[in-house]
Amino acid sequence: MVLITLTMAKHISTGRLGEQMAVSFFEKRGFVILHQNWRYSYWEVDIIASKEDVLHFIEVKTRRNKKFGYPEEDVTQKKLENLIEASEEYLFQNPQWKRIQFDILSINLNYKKDPEYFLIEDVYL
Repeated sequence: MVLITLTMAKHISTGRLGEQMAVSFFEKRGFVILHQNWRYSYWEVDIIASKEDVLHFIEVKTRRNKKFGYPEEDVTQKKLENLIEASEEYLFQNPQWKRIQFDILSINLNYKKDPEYFLIEDVYL
């Protein structure tokens, strides 16, 4: 029972760390972070940011190693569909945005090495 709790805590802390790193990653590239962990109903968007009049809905995936593959491989079609559903509600509440984009930021936290970032821009189904 304790092992499960510790594993879950590590998973959650990895995700939070990745999202903090992602915010820094995007801010250094001139993005304005509008929301982190924006929620509506059961949908959540990790980061909503803007740059040059484009609204970005960003999914962040982080892993501590590549034992189970690359982080971006965890972004399923269902996850993208949920991201789209959330974006539709956000745009309903904020209709001023005319251009949007869906992005995935993959972060590999390597032991004793710098993290690796892989940005997949303008994802669509």
